[in-house]
Amino acid sequence: MRINAQKRTISVKLVYYGPGLGGKTTNLEMLHRQFPEKQRGAMLQLDTETERTLFFDYFPLSLGTLGGYKVKVDFFTVPGQSFYLTTRRIVLQGVDGLVFVADSSPDREEANLLSKDDLIANLETNDKKLADLPHVYQWNKRDIPGALPVKLLQKQLNPEGAPAFPAVALNGEGVWECQSALLQQVFDTLRAQAGGARPASG
Repeated sequence: MRINAQKRTISVKLVYYGPGLGGKTTNLEMLHRQFPEKQRGAMLQLDTETERTLFFDYFPLSLGTLGGYKVKVDFFTVPGQSFYLTTRRIVLQGVDGLVFVADSSPDREEANLLSKDDLIANLETNDKKLADLPHVYQWNKRDIPGALPVKLLQKQLNPEGAPAFPAVALNGEGVWECQSALLQQVFDTLRAQAGGARPASG
């Protein structure tokens, strides 16, 4: 969370994490198109050889203000390939909420597990624990023939029982539900931390 006293804004950072080519970029592209144009910033991207790291910001007016401050949400994706480890660690710095996008393709079971282990390790590098961070899971690509069973994904990746949503990000299914659930968690956490009082800058 970052506070700008001059602009009277609180910025929170949401990161979409998961294995390479699992649908993180598609999620952000879908969200960007769905948000009202006047409430969203431009989509920025950093191209890698096989995957894009995307970013945009959004003022969710429906959630109101916190202590008289408007809340701004910064959405990020991370590149999933193993050789972008440093980039993933950097993007996770200051994260306030996280969507883990799992790939339901039958040949991606190991990739999902490796990505989850990678997430936990990189959060620890940033002195964070997943248990203390608002987070949700998205079981993406549910339309794939032979998709991994949801029960298996839940058992392997979500033993803590966090909110989880089946999705087909290519057509927008489950995309809005994921970000809405996470954003509500983050906002509730901010309210609890602030205790209803005006946030202190600095």
